[in-house]
Amino acid sequence: MDLRFLFSQLLVQFLLGISAIVLAELIRDAYHLAGHYWQPLKRFHNLHHKAYRPDLTIASLETYQRAQLYNDVPEAMAMFSATTLLAGLTQMPGFWLGSLYSLVFLIPALARSQGLLLQTDVTHKPGDLIDLPKPWIVNRTYHWRHHFDQPNAYFCGHFTIVDKMLGTSLALKDKVVAVTGASGALGQALVAELTRQGARVIALTTSENAQFDSKVEVLRWQIGAEEELRSRLQKVDIFILNHGVNVHSDRSKAAIQTSYEVNTFSTWKLAELFLETVTESSHKAIKELWINTSEAEVNPAFSPLYELSKRTLGDLITLRRLDAPCIIRKLILGPFKSQLNPHGVMSAPGIAWAIVALAKRDFRDIIVTINPITYAVFPVKEALQSLYFRLFTRSNS
Repeated sequence: MDLRFLFSQLLVQFLLGISAIVLAELIRDAYHLAGHYWQPLKRFHNLHHKAYRPDLTIASLETYQRAQLYNDVPEAMAMFSATTLLAGLTQMPGFWLGSLYSLVFLIPALARSQGLLLQTDVTHKPGDLIDLPKPWIVNRTYHWRHHFDQPNAYFCGHFTIVDKMLGTSLALKDKVVAVTGASGALGQALVAELTRQGARVIALTTSENAQFDSKVEVLRWQIGAEEELRSRLQKVDIFILNHGVNVHSDRSKAAIQTSYEVNTFSTWKLAELFLETVTESSHKAIKELWINTSEAEVNPAFSPLYELSKRTLGDLITLRRLDAPCIIRKLILGPFKSQLNPHGVMSAPGIAWAIVALAKRDFRDIIVTINPITYAVFPVKEALQSLYFRLFTRSNS
């Protein structure tokens, strides 16, 4: 027998098996979605939500067993039926791997429903949240948000693909979101977009004349007085650091001082103040820090001090991400029309819409630019720099 032919056939069947597993997970996610929006399934799925306390311990053994019987077992049956039907119709052995995968959910669910197994699955394991939400795989922290942050988001069971497609990887409704640089073009656009998403927005501005919608809380502050915001940041869920300055062609001592003070060190101080508020288990799931480091991290902005100060900030944030207690997103933005860049070619409202849309799909590096080079270069730069920092630095915690 030709070994190469045998190997190729095994590889094909293996790939078919992987596709069957993905199909099973898509069926699982679709069933879960139906449990939130289709009335015949909704009352059974509600049992699942009632079965757990915020620390994911079982609230009621009776409710837990009923939830397993009326929600988890039918869900696993749907997975098993779809994958078995596919395998039977196509007569492709690899597809049976999807059926076996589905049985891994069906058999334990049946056992739990009859009181024969009390140990729950990985995403419902009780105890404090340890890890941050994963971007592609559902872990305990990711799924905790579905139960106790926003039930109409975070639907996925194992792979986060469906949430990314639907824009339900991050819920903004009723979140307290603070935005610095709120009186600037992008700041105003972000405040407006976040308000439309149902967030409770706090506009942080150094301007005395800035005007905002009556729904927006306005908090005035000054560069150098970051510590005064400490107590208010305790109640903030998402902190967007967006303030900055562009001295353009000025290279004086004062310009250097201003560029680094505003673009680098003020942002760094505020970032650390916010990260210090991540003190509870639930904060790992809910709190986030978004930082506008700019496309200047990897491309010229034709303003050397703006580039230098933003690149320094970007490098520090890459380093800080290694041990961050919550999600940190970078905003890598191309030239948009604003007070800092009157010649920008993109619109601030369009940028703000894209930032929010990508965040809701759990992009950790949010790139919005007309420059195709940035989309190719930045991920490579970020990955290599992160690896370099991880190899040659260590945490004292």
